[in-house]
Amino acid sequence: MSRPVLALSAGQIRRRPAAFAGLAAALLLAMAAVTLFGSLVAAQVTAPRTVARAPVAGPGVLVIAAAFGEIAVLVALFTVVNALGFTLRQQHRDLALLRTVAATPRQVRRVVRAQVVATVLLAAVPGCAVGLLAARAFLAALQRRGMAASGLRIPGTPVPMLIALGVALLVGLAATAAAGRRVTRPAPAVALTEGTGGARRTGVLRLLAGAAVLAGGVLLLRLAATRPAGELDKAGQAALLGSLVLLVAVALLGPLAARALATALGLPVRALVPRAGWLADANLRGYAARLSSAVVPVALLVGLAGTMLIITSTAERAARASGAVTSVTKASDVWLRQAELGLLVCFAAVSTVNTLVALTADRRREFALLRLVGATRRQLLRMLSVEAVLTTVVGVLLGAAVAVAASGAFSWAVRGTAVPVVPGAGCAWVVLGAAALTVPGIVGTGLWATGGSAVESVGVDRG
Repeated sequence: MSRPVLALSAGQIRRRPAAFAGLAAALLLAMAAVTLFGSLVAAQVTAPRTVARAPVAGPGVLVIAAAFGEIAVLVALFTVVNALGFTLRQQHRDLALLRTVAATPRQVRRVVRAQVVATVLLAAVPGCAVGLLAARAFLAALQRRGMAASGLRIPGTPVPMLIALGVALLVGLAATAAAGRRVTRPAPAVALTEGTGGARRTGVLRLLAGAAVLAGGVLLLRLAATRPAGELDKAGQAALLGSLVLLVAVALLGPLAARALATALGLPVRALVPRAGWLADANLRGYAARLSSAVVPVALLVGLAGTMLIITSTAERAARASGAVTSVTKASDVWLRQAELGLLVCFAAVSTVNTLVALTADRRREFALLRLVGATRRQLLRMLSVEAVLTTVVGVLLGAAVAVAASGAFSWAVRGTAVPVVPGAGCAWVVLGAAALTVPGIVGTGLWATGGSAVESVGVDRG
C-alpha cells in the first residue's frame, strides 16, 4: 500500500479520534466475544477423553458456547457494522473532496480499507486478551456450578484468536466495500453535494434490503409462535434471534422510521419548548441519517434487554402454571441467561456511548456557526438537551416495538396469548439505563463541543 494512502488514512484517524475510538471499542468487544466462545469450544475439543465425557449439570460447554455465543457474536458484529458505517458517513465530505482533486475511486477505497485494517490491528491484541481472560473466568464460573468438568482448561492455542482477527477483518472489509459505494459510485460533484448537505433520501437498495430483513424477522417470529408448548426453549431461541433480525431491519430502515417518529414527537416538543424545541426538531428531522445513527444503539439496548427480560418472565409464569422445568427456568440456566444479558447490554451500552459522543463531537463546527449568528452557549445546550430527550424516546420506542413483537410471539407459543408477562421493574430499569447513557452522553459532549472560540472552530472545519 502506497505511502500517500497510509498518510491520508492516518490523517483521517487523527482528525476524528472519537469516531475511530468508537470503532476500535466495537472491534475490541467483537474480537473478545469470538475469542471467548472460541476458547470454550477449544477447551472442550482438546480436553482428554475422560474429562470431555465427564457428567455435568446442564447441556455442556459446547452447547452453551454455541447457543449463547451465537447471539453474542452476532450482536457484536452488528455493533461493528453500525460503528463502521457511522465512521464512514462522517468522512463522506472529506473522501468526496479527494475525488474532486483527481483521486480515483480505487484510491479512495484503499484509504478506507487502510483505516479499517489499522483499527482492527490496533484492537486485536487487547480484544483477544480480554476474550481469553473472560473465557477463563466464564469457564471457572461454569465449573463452580457443576456445568463444566473440573479438569477442563482453556488451551494455549492461538486458533480462537486468529479466527477472531480474521472475522473482524472480513466483516470490516465487507462493510467497507458496501458503504464505500456511496462515495465512489456517483460523480465527484454529486458525492461532495451529498456530503455537504446530507443525503435526505434513503437509497432503493437499502430500502429493499431493509424490507427483506424485516420479512426474515417476521418469519422467525412466526416460527417461534408456532412452536409446540413443550418446545419452550426452541421458541425462546427463535424469538431472541428474531428480535436481533428485526433490529437489523431497524438499522436499515432507521432514517425513515426515526424521521417519522421524530416528526410525530416534534409537534408537542415545539409547543412545550418553543425555541429550543423548534431547533432540535428541525435538526433531527433534517438529518435523518444522523438521527438513525443515534437511535439504533439505543434501540439495540432496549430491544435485546427487553426481549430477554420479558421472555424469561413469561417462561417462568408458564412453567409455574404447568409444573414443568426447562432450561429457561432452571436456576443454573437462569444464571446463564443473566450472564448473556449482561454481555449483550455491555455491547449495546458501549455502542450507544461511542456513537453519541462521536456524533455530538463532530458537530463542533455547526455549533460554532450558530454561535457566530447570535446563539448563546446556554441556548445550544438547551437545544442539545431537547435533542437528547427526543433521541432517547425514539430509540426506546423502536426497541420496545421489537421487544413487544418478539416476546408476543414467544408468549403465543407457550401461553396461547400474544400478551406476555412484562416485568415492570426490570423494563423500567432498562429505559432508565438507556436515558442515563443517552442524555449525559449528548449533553456532556456538547459542553466540550460548544466551548472555545467559535471563529477557531469554524476555521478548523472539523465537520
